[in-house]
This record gives sequence, structure tokens and C-alpha cells, in this order.
Amino acid sequence: MKAKEQIVEETKQLIIFKLGEEEFGVDILQVREIEKLDQNITRVPKAPAFVEGVINLRGEIVPIVDLRKRFGLSLKPIGSDTRVIIVEVNDNLVGMMVDAVVKVLRINVSAIEDAPQIAKGVDAYFLNGVAKVDDRLIVLLNLDRALSAEEAKELREADLGE
Repeated sequence: MKAKEQIVEETKQLIIFKLGEEEFGVDILQVREIEKLDQNITRVPKAPAFVEGVINLRGEIVPIVDLRKRFGLSLKPIGSDTRVIIVEVNDNLVGMMVDAVVKVLRINVSAIEDAPQIAKGVDAYFLNGVAKVDDRLIVLLNLDRALSAEEAKELREADLGE
């Protein structure tokens, strides 16, 4: 007689955040930390419009991307819930400015579907998929496309005067 096989479904742990009323998620393995926006952002000349500037995070210069601008969403003033999610993208640290961080969520991989061409007003180019959780949809970001390696390199060089 064969032992009964146990099927364990693969899960992913995500950091869930809000841009407006929509919820987005990023893989927790790419997130280094979450910071309150309590320091000034230094503007960088000739930076792309979606880049707010850079911050000094314990000695590291980190570009800050306003995800609302990056995705072409309506702009909103920085509020008390505004957070910067520090992530690793293409071997570079990048800060993603979001309206609020909601929670850490573990979801089954089977709940993730391919992203439609246009999802929640964000171009599918930036998306890894859409997760169905209870009665809501969470848009999963492809962080490697939020800021390209070339854009991150240009920002670091511009700020350091190289």
C-alpha cells in the first residue's frame, strides 16, 4: 500500500500597499525595508519625471520613484500614511513611494493569474499578474520594470557628480 501523498500548495508572501483605492503587491523577498517619508528628498537634475529624487539611507544613496507618476495615475499630496518601500531592483536599491502600506499577505500561487493588458489603469508592462484574494484583486508589480538598471545607474551617477 502506498502512503497517502500530501499536496502542499506553493505560496508567496507579499507586501500589500495602496495607490489610491487600488491594492498592489510586491514579493517580500525583494523588499529590504519600509520607511516613513520623514526626510527631505534631494532633487536630481535631468531625472525622469517619475523620480522624486534621492535620499541618504544610512550612507546609501537611494533613488525615490513616485509610483503614481511612474504609472500615470493622478497625483496626491504626501500624507501621514505615505511610505517608501525600499526594494532591490536589478542589483540596485530603489525607494517606491506609495500612499500606504496595508499588510503582509501570504497567497497561494494558484490564485495568481496573468495580468490583463490594462489593469487598474496601470500598463501591463509593469505587472507580474493579478492575485484573487477573497473578493478583491491585488495587482502584482514587476519591480524590475519599475526602474530599469540604466535609470538607477544614471540617477546614482547624477547625484554623485560622476
